Amino acid sequence: MASGKPVVMKPVVILGVFVADTAYRAQRQPRMGETILGTSFTLGPGGKGSNQAVAAGKLGADVTFLTRLGVDPFADMARQTWAQAGVKNAVIDTPESYTGAAYIFVEETTGNNAIIVSPGAAMLISPADIEANAALISGAGVFVTQLEQPIEAAMRALEIARGAGVMTILNPAPAAKLSDRIYTLCDYLTPNETETEELTGMKVSSVDEARRAADKLLEKGVGTVIVTLGDKGALLHSKDRSDHVPAVSAGAVVETTGAGDAFNGGLAAALSRGVEPLQAVRFACAVAGISVTRPGTAPSMPTLQEVEALLARG
Repeated sequence: MASGKPVVMKPVVILGVFVADTAYRAQRQPRMGETILGTSFTLGPGGKGSNQAVAAGKLGADVTFLTRLGVDPFADMARQTWAQAGVKNAVIDTPESYTGAAYIFVEETTGNNAIIVSPGAAMLISPADIEANAALISGAGVFVTQLEQPIEAAMRALEIARGAGVMTILNPAPAAKLSDRIYTLCDYLTPNETETEELTGMKVSSVDEARRAADKLLEKGVGTVIVTLGDKGALLHSKDRSDHVPAVSAGAVVETTGAGDAFNGGLAAALSRGVEPLQAVRFACAVAGISVTRPGTAPSMPTLQEVEALLARG
């Protein structure tokens, strides 16, 4: 992304959820009724939308995060996290609820994870909230959302963004059944393998299978599908091109929890700078590649300098 030309950044607006991550590491998950000893515990900021905003903010993007929070210590954590990453916020305070929290189990030997999310106040985000922030969304260059808040709110936000000519990215996570209408609002759809299978009913265990599934998503009206493939990188697939971008390794894998969020934040940041799609996906793979070498979610997100140094090494 570095060049001799001045970079014109378009604003990024991200709708999503903040949760406080309670992360436990152990050799394995306990069975029902069983108690086991863990090896570590951490408390930190999380939520897909918030993580994506932090990732984009640390990469130098002009980011505003739109959400609901309770009025409690976890909300204070959220605001501090965003301030440190240079992320602006459009928070709707919700004292009648609580700021979300998540249970994250990390398998010690592999770094793989299992997660339960309780979004709290963010589950009260409504189409009316979106209407109240229509000017913010319409003024963006790139709009991003996921499926941790109510789908109706995500749908309305995508409609407003699309109507204003804003580039739209839907990260369909966690996996859910979607109406056909929402696909037509997506310039970019960024499912992982599991989410792609959920959306299409087609197995995705190889790049070729990802291509066939992505074709089905294009038929539903998506502009471009980007299937993230873990250690196999990502597939950029549209009617005009299909490019497999290998993963970018930055070292030994410590934790994969925030990799998808790192990728989506990196993608939004690159596109907001006018980077063409193939290079934006490669950049996003590098962001994810660095993030998995570090523990935590938001704390694992790299800076622009770190990503550019990794890409420069080839």
